[in-house]
Amino acid sequence: MKTEDFEELLANCANEPIRFPGAIQPHGALLTLSEPGLNIIQVSANVGTLFGRAPETLLGQPLHSLIGTEHAQAVQVMARTNTFFDMPPLHVTLNGADFEGLLHRHQDVLVLEFEPRLKDFRPRALNGRTSNLGKMLQRLQAAKTLQALYEISVNEIQAMTGYDRVLIYRFEDEGHGQVIAEASAPSMELFNGLFFPASDIPEQARELYRTNWLRIIPNAAYEPVPLVPRLRPDNGEPLDLSFATLRSVSPIHCQYMQNMGVLSSMSISLMDGDKLWGLISCGNREPLLVPNELRTACQTIGQVLSLQISAMEALELSRQREEKLQALALLDQAMKASEDNVFDGLAQQGQLLMDLTRAGGVAIIDNKQLHRYGNCPEPAQIRALHKWLQERDEPVFASHNLVSSYPPAAEFQALASGVLAMQLPKPVDNGVLWFRPEVKENINWSGDPQKPLDLENSDAGLRLRPRTSFEIWKVEMAGISTKWSHGDLFAANDLRRSALENDLARQVLREQQAVRAREELVAVVSHDLRNPMTVISMLCGMLQKAFSSDGPHTSRRISSAIDTMQQAAGRMNVLLEDLLDTSKIDAGRYVVKPVALDVSQMFEEAYSLLAPLASEKGIDLSFNAEPGLLINADPERLFQVLSNLIGNAIKFTPRQGNIGISAMSNGEEIVFSVRDSGEGIAPEQLPHVFDRYWTQTENNPTGSGLGLYITQGIVQAHGGKIVAESEVGRGSEFRFTVPKMIEDSYT
Repeated sequence: MKTEDFEELLANCANEPIRFPGAIQPHGALLTLSEPGLNIIQVSANVGTLFGRAPETLLGQPLHSLIGTEHAQAVQVMARTNTFFDMPPLHVTLNGADFEGLLHRHQDVLVLEFEPRLKDFRPRALNGRTSNLGKMLQRLQAAKTLQALYEISVNEIQAMTGYDRVLIYRFEDEGHGQVIAEASAPSMELFNGLFFPASDIPEQARELYRTNWLRIIPNAAYEPVPLVPRLRPDNGEPLDLSFATLRSVSPIHCQYMQNMGVLSSMSISLMDGDKLWGLISCGNREPLLVPNELRTACQTIGQVLSLQISAMEALELSRQREEKLQALALLDQAMKASEDNVFDGLAQQGQLLMDLTRAGGVAIIDNKQLHRYGNCPEPAQIRALHKWLQERDEPVFASHNLVSSYPPAAEFQALASGVLAMQLPKPVDNGVLWFRPEVKENINWSGDPQKPLDLENSDAGLRLRPRTSFEIWKVEMAGISTKWSHGDLFAANDLRRSALENDLARQVLREQQAVRAREELVAVVSHDLRNPMTVISMLCGMLQKAFSSDGPHTSRRISSAIDTMQQAAGRMNVLLEDLLDTSKIDAGRYVVKPVALDVSQMFEEAYSLLAPLASEKGIDLSFNAEPGLLINADPERLFQVLSNLIGNAIKFTPRQGNIGISAMSNGEEIVFSVRDSGEGIAPEQLPHVFDRYWTQTENNPTGSGLGLYITQGIVQAHGGKIVAESEVGRGSEFRFTVPKMIEDSYT
């Protein structure tokens, strides 16, 4: 087959209008109704045969003209309350025959279906067994294992319905499916254990199974009955029959059924949450219509079975996880105990790592180091595989058929057809790779899965021809290992989580140690430098007295130099203090000693010290505090905050500007504000003003960039917050909070 032909085939299959067939199965009739008037807008063409009414005579007529006022009112109640399944069944007699009405709403249209009412339906007693809903539920409750549950389900449904064959079909992750339970009449070919190719159930058919619990085909040899009119009169679109019991199915599927030797079928979906887990598939050699009441009971079995499957599989997954916990705890301890890094600890636990996932071999990669245990590929092959895994960028990777996604694995598939791998997001190469050997086995397929697809021409173009052979076809599976279980995947993910936590803890510890070492170094340097700087400052003072500025020219020059030295020494002391404060903040060891402080008194002290600096530039400096404000703060450190903020404001406010400092109560805290009419801070710089070493370069040639960083650290050490707002050309405002002092706490 040419590539373009195959692509056309797939497109035609995907586009087959199975939701919009424009027709129904002939054993019943269908009407669509407008709301709220319940006027008939579409009918199936067989209403003449079943109801004795020509289709054209019903279109546009009210529903009661067909089924009577009482029944029409019952439909009205169902439609109005949306209780389609909770209301009593709609039983009507039309043209001398009894029918049962089924109502649903989809895409803003009411769909009313009529099926023959089978009052005296009796299933054929197969294998001498009969059943009913009560017996079925009792037997389901008695099941202790999933397999027992499967067996009971197929036997009960067969006994209740009389189908020649009832089987449970489970979908595999790869798309194909396997029959895992079967109850069949002696004359039927047995399918239990066989695999069926994914192509037998196309994707759009699976989606319909996912949204509909049940589908029935009483006679696969039927002639479809078209709708009249073909399109919906309200929107000109085909009618969506996704939820219609009578929906006409794909002719490909009907032919497929006949090729399997059955003429009627019923399918019940098995769900695991929102996922289609499998099907209960029923087949009969002869046409068979199972009444709606009995179908509902079978659907109940499917729903109960789905819940039981989900519950039992959840228990199984929990058991798988629990059996890994002890080994994971030991591996966690090994990682914690390793001196250098977490992978050093794992490298000492090769056997434990293999036991964790029942692997045949394991490789641990730690930068340039490669450790191998058990049966593993060669080092170069492992390195190449690891590089490929890194490019995929998956935290955990699992495959039981590695060669299908990584062709070079064919070189070592005997040792590693399956691989499970995890890695950490570190700049160096790292990871753990588990390997499982190839397990050659024969798998029985229903027909040759590798057989070229049969094609045929149709009105819609090229399409699949249903396969005609269901003979057992044995295929030897190569390049495949035992599948990794949910527990194995859980173990790999949990080990990765634990490795990440341990690695992060090591990084944090190393950072803390580095910060602490830096703090200790800064403290030593600050202490050792402070003494000589004090001596220099004192000697400068003595020299200053010896050389009067009123003396000769030489003396004045020396006096000026001494003054510069003294200023430099003072600045050096300030820088040393800032450096020491910064190191304490970085290390998280900045300590304040809060006491009760009167805000007004503190403002007076600040004004007396800072007002002279402001007056030199002609800046108006004002302090305003609510009376009686008491705070809980370290007086020296809080004054450091105020003097830093006010000093910056004076530095960057032009002459004749103004600076306002205020304090006001706000709940359990006091809000301080320092507002100036200065040059402001650029918007792109504002988010960084509290960063280390940030400084306003203009008009600030000597700024260290530590002042606001230290200011923020002091405020945070008090349990407060500090924010900055600014507008270029109009000034800035810095606000910070300090806890209010509760009088009862210190009186």
